[in-house]
Amino acid sequence: MPLLIFTTKRDRRLSFILQQLSEALAPIARIQGAFSTTTPLWESSSSNTPGSLEWKNEDLWNGYPEETNAPYGLAKKMLLVQSQGYRAQYGFNGIYLLPVNLYGPRDNFDLETSHVIPALIRKCVEAKEGGNRQIVLWGDGSPTREFLYVEDAAEAILLAAEKYSDADPVNLGSGEEISIRDLAVMVANEVSFKGALSWDTTKPNGQPRRCLDTSKAKKTFGFESTTKLTEGIRKTVTWYLETRLGRNQ
Repeated sequence: MPLLIFTTKRDRRLSFILQQLSEALAPIARIQGAFSTTTPLWESSSSNTPGSLEWKNEDLWNGYPEETNAPYGLAKKMLLVQSQGYRAQYGFNGIYLLPVNLYGPRDNFDLETSHVIPALIRKCVEAKEGGNRQIVLWGDGSPTREFLYVEDAAEAILLAAEKYSDADPVNLGSGEEISIRDLAVMVANEVSFKGALSWDTTKPNGQPRRCLDTSKAKKTFGFESTTKLTEGIRKTVTWYLETRLGRNQ
């Protein structure tokens, strides 16, 4: 099985980059003995991406990451340097994957720390149940994002661990790009929230665009996402509602 080094995003810039680097390095001492029989796998983030164009793997070092994601993205890039260093010095067959935003059942629905899809689902569900006529969302809804359903991501990781052995990074994504505004409408419709979606433009938008060229994953180890965003959101909403119902019984 692959060894997956995974860390979560925080708001504090200095604390976060130090935490990311220390968490990335700490597991190595514990897993060195397993490298001879496994594929070490460094899971990174598309927050590494600079600019607002469709991002190719060879663009990884072309520019500074988008400012709001810079500490997170730079720390994640160090995982690639680390992986390539272990390969060059010790012959470890480490691989480095760059997924877009993941979502699905068992996601983090805490409004303080969750990503956009689980946050939208929870906001819409609670507004519907509370009889609220509107929910307020950050920014103007214009930025675009790409999302990958968790089961597709798991399949990609397994395929990469079995079939990929190069030092270069590989993007993982769905090929579907959507604006945050359209995403909010999609989630509201799935939850059957009929109220208004209001946008607080005094809040930041974040990176204007984030989407990946995922052709390398298909070419090198045969991965192609099969779960459409509408289907994935439906499955995630169903899981969230059933889980909440189970807790309340």
